[in-house]
Amino acid sequence: MLIDSYDRVVDYIRVSVTERCNFRCQYCMPEKPFSWVPKENLLSFEELFEFMKVCIDEGVKKVRITGGEPLLREDLDRFIKMIYDYDPSIDLAMTTNAYLLKGTAQKLKDAGLKRINVSIDTLKPEVAIKIAQKDVLANVLEGVEEARKVGLKVKVNMVPMKGMNADEIVDVLEYCKARDMSVRFIEYMENQYASKEISGMKSDELLGVLSEKYEFSDDGFDGSSPSHYYTMKDGYRFGIIEPYGDDFCKQCNRIRLTAEGNLIPCLYFDEAMSIAKSVREGDIKAAAAVLKEVVRTKPEKNRWGGDESEVSTRAFYETGG
Repeated sequence: MLIDSYDRVVDYIRVSVTERCNFRCQYCMPEKPFSWVPKENLLSFEELFEFMKVCIDEGVKKVRITGGEPLLREDLDRFIKMIYDYDPSIDLAMTTNAYLLKGTAQKLKDAGLKRINVSIDTLKPEVAIKIAQKDVLANVLEGVEEARKVGLKVKVNMVPMKGMNADEIVDVLEYCKARDMSVRFIEYMENQYASKEISGMKSDELLGVLSEKYEFSDDGFDGSSPSHYYTMKDGYRFGIIEPYGDDFCKQCNRIRLTAEGNLIPCLYFDEAMSIAKSVREGDIKAAAAVLKEVVRTKPEKNRWGGDESEVSTRAFYETGG
């Protein structure tokens, strides 16, 4: 079992398979050129899998595949199947923008993928173009429908931004509710790669908008999930992710691995230790030692809303959120 110095059990790893993305979203990397890390710098699926086995053997129960956009990595279903075949009980999920999902959903499901998280920040094509800097909405919605059709559980994330998509909070919730998909509204996370024009919404503002139409009860946090959950009178449940809140980090059970082999202990910070050399040399004991050290030194909390800084310097496109 992996336990950090604040007695939190770390049993969840987010694994980036690429930093490449086919969107240029305003809150992530709107100005980054369409370039990519040389293929030889990336860990192969076989190398990533060797480390996944270490993690699973040490008590990891949940693996989420991320990017960039993970579906840009060729033969991703093969990597998913490696993990599933090693331990079918692993909660195996993926975060995707869904642009390429329509043609790959069945393969991913057959390989052992159980769930996906998709960002749907708008239901208006023209707003989607403004956010992603590309005409993406039709492909995204088709991908979501295909995922549902093949039996993948779908969870939706939305980042409400003033003057851009804040007037669609209710619309996105109703879209998800009609399809029995849960939705989480995410407070915009300040980071140096995002557009400087973004003005996000805090949880009290989101709840104010939602309370104009719905009655709901406060369920609080659910285990180690980062979401603060609420249940509406008809039983539908939505979440709000509040990285600026004092409770956000208390139950954190996550670490993150980049496609180049950097193991990152916290969403906010960019400090990391590399497992690449150890894995490539077949030194699994050394890789396991790095894993334990990263867990041991995992920070107590992020610094959003703190005195030191409110802007993270970490590139979220390297590991997803």
